Amino acid sequence: MSQISIFVGSVYGGAERLSEEVAATIEQAGHTAKVFNAPTVSDIQSASHILIITSTTGQGDIPDNLAGLYHQLNSTFPMLTAKPFGIVAMGDRSYGDTFCGAGRSFDELLRDLQAKPVGHRLEIDACEDFEPWPVTEPWLKDWLSKL
Repeated sequence: MSQISIFVGSVYGGAERLSEEVAATIEQAGHTAKVFNAPTVSDIQSASHILIITSTTGQGDIPDNLAGLYHQLNSTFPMLTAKPFGIVAMGDRSYGDTFCGAGRSFDELLRDLQAKPVGHRLEIDACEDFEPWPVTEPWLKDWLSKL
């Protein structure tokens, strides 16, 4: 089974609450999960499987608790060659082009670092899905089946 490192970007706690449900489901499926709320580059380098769960703030920005990791990865560019990853992006479609901007930015950066996407990026629209878990659960089960 896999050890999955969950990197969480949250402003008001929604992504953090979702990460707890995701971690519990991962463990029920026989994998192990560790949640990082203030991750470092070494945390992501040592991860065997990466799962980013992030809300979007401002105009498509990454929440403060995850922004440091993003900027450090972008500036130091440590290769994550073939490291499997998934993205759960939370946003509000009424923001237009910046919808799920944080998740999209991480998706692009991890691909640039040659990490390997597993399945598609999940984008959750808060205007349609007030509770993110019902949308995340089937995506997560599919994602886990591909590891």
